[in-house]
Formats: sequence, structure tokens, C-alpha cells
Amino acid sequence: RPTARNLFWGLERIRQVALANKHKTVKQIKDLILKEAQSIIEEDRSSCRRMGRYGARLIKDRDTLLTICNAGILATIDYGTALGVIYRAHEEGKKIKVYACETRPLLQGARLTAWELKKKGIDVTLICDNTAASLMKSGKIDKVITGADRIALNGDTANKIGTYNLAVLSRYHGVPFYIASPASTFDLSIKSGKEIIIEERNAKEVSELFFKRRITSPGVKIFNPAFDVTDHNLISGIITEKGIIRPPYRRNIPKTLL
Repeated sequence: RPTARNLFWGLERIRQVALANKHKTVKQIKDLILKEAQSIIEEDRSSCRRMGRYGARLIKDRDTLLTICNAGILATIDYGTALGVIYRAHEEGKKIKVYACETRPLLQGARLTAWELKKKGIDVTLICDNTAASLMKSGKIDKVITGADRIALNGDTANKIGTYNLAVLSRYHGVPFYIASPASTFDLSIKSGKEIIIEERNAKEVSELFFKRRITSPGVKIFNPAFDVTDHNLISGIITEKGIIRPPYRRNIPKTLL
């Protein structure tokens, strides 16, 4: 999984603990690794809650929001990033509606996000990914909020494939487009999204319905990138646990995070 920064961030922390204590017994190292993992859990819970508070300030009563993929409880510990913002706004009593993109080809939006939001009592409507443009044209979307898998120094952001589509549509239709992501998702070692490696996944995700029923002709070539990169100039703001970062990102990202 070369694209997502958080996965490597978590592994690096565990590896550092193991190496720093390599002179100790196996049991002692295991106990220290467990303690570090529990710290990561608590930090994640806290950062998601803070992100939710910051992000909810951007949401007005009766706003209609659009999101893609799953950036909620099932993706984090107990609250989520993009969905955490929505949960917080809902808890503050704001009457909001959410459109969830199905998120082809594995349907994280249909299977996970729609379930989460409904369970939380939030007014959610599931749409096909290619319905977003029509909704924006008709003025039914006030803001777009998505998560992120890796963010470069200049603010270029990798997220689930289809996110870039939404950002371009948002700019054309004058809809604010926000990213919600913790500091652990930022990769300040890369200058732009051109350096982000995009994971390509199994062709059967596209050629078959959940690996069970073929829906295209045998032998058809398939291109199945799991992520795309949204240019920083299409992003209205990045919601983090340390506040909302606004452009210019190359200056304000290090200023906020470091």
C-alpha cells in the first residue's frame, strides 16, 4: 500500500520502539509495542475529535454536504476525519444533509459511509459517483469534505480515486472543497503530488462484481488506480487537529504542523 502515509507512520513508530529497546527481552519489547499502539489509539481519538471541532465551524445549519469513500469510524478509531467533521456538526444541532458517493469499484461509500451516517441518525443519500456534477449544477451541494491518504508539502493531496473529479467540479461550480486529515497524513519530505506513488489494484475489482460475477469481456485491458491526486489550488482548506490550514500551503503547512 504505497500511497497511504498513515500506515507507514504507524509502522515507523512501532519500529522505533522495537529498535530502541532491542537489548530487552522479547516479552518486554512486546509490552512496549503494545503500550505504543495504545498511545497511537488515544492520539488518533483525540486528533479526530479536534478535527471535528475545527471543521464543524465551516458547516452552516441546513448545509448539504458531499463526500466520497469512507473517512469515518470504520477508517479510524471512533470518530473519523471527514465524517468526524460531519458528526460534530450534527452533534451541535445543525440540520445537515449528506450525499455519499458510492465510490467505485469497491463501493466504500455505499457499503461503509452510508451505513455509518444512517446509524448516526444523519440524513444521508447515496449516489452513483457520476451523479455529483448534476447535483452541483442544480445547486444542491454547499460543500465537499473528503479525507486524504497522503498530503505533500505544497498541499497536493492523494485520496480515493474520484476525489480529483469532485475537486474540479467544485471549482467550476463555486463549491468549497475541503480535506480533513491528521498531521500524520502529511509527508513533508515530498514537494508535490508528482512524487506520490499511486497504488494500482487487482483488475478483477473492475471486471467482476466483488470477484464473483464477470461484467466485462475476457481479455479487456483494465486500468485500476486506487487513488488520484488533487492539486493544491483546488483545495479551499485542509482541516487538521491543529487548525484549518489555508493557502498558500507551502508556507502554512509547515507553519501549522511544525
